[in-house]
Amino acid sequence: MRNCFAVVFFLSAISLPLWAQSYPQVEVFGGYQYNRQDGTGFALNQNGWNASVMGNFSRFVGVTGDFGGFYKTSNGVDFKTYTYAFGPVLSLHHEGRVNPFVHALVGRGHFGESFGASASASSNAFTMMYGGGADVKLSPRFAFRIVQADWVFYHFSGTNLTKNARISTGIVFRL
Repeated sequence: MRNCFAVVFFLSAISLPLWAQSYPQVEVFGGYQYNRQDGTGFALNQNGWNASVMGNFSRFVGVTGDFGGFYKTSNGVDFKTYTYAFGPVLSLHHEGRVNPFVHALVGRGHFGESFGASASASSNAFTMMYGGGADVKLSPRFAFRIVQADWVFYHFSGTNLTKNARISTGIVFRL
């Protein structure tokens, strides 16, 4: 019994540093997004919003869910694009003010076009986003995402759109 108590005490003592984690368990981001879609014979510059929720497993590894919507009206046609993607994140949570990260996300995109109330069309696409960015720590609970830049790939209806990019900035809530 005494040996069992000693083992439990020893394991508890060495795990104490893990309880005093110096990285956020959850990070919630919300902000502005600029998106450039470069297709076959067209290019769209869209503005919108970007939101994500990231759970950190350790100081360096996490997983994120990323959601976005961007919009453009051109020649009377309303273009709307929505994306949702998930994947791993590698980040450098350290005691400094700047926390860089990279991610690889996979998900779906939804494209919609409408011309007034008379005509509309939409399609869904497989989406991949690869990129990263940097957060500047403002306080233990808040950070400012100075930039998040991603290359975005869309595949729908037998067509690949590969020359796409998005840039986001905003506020990060750290829990």
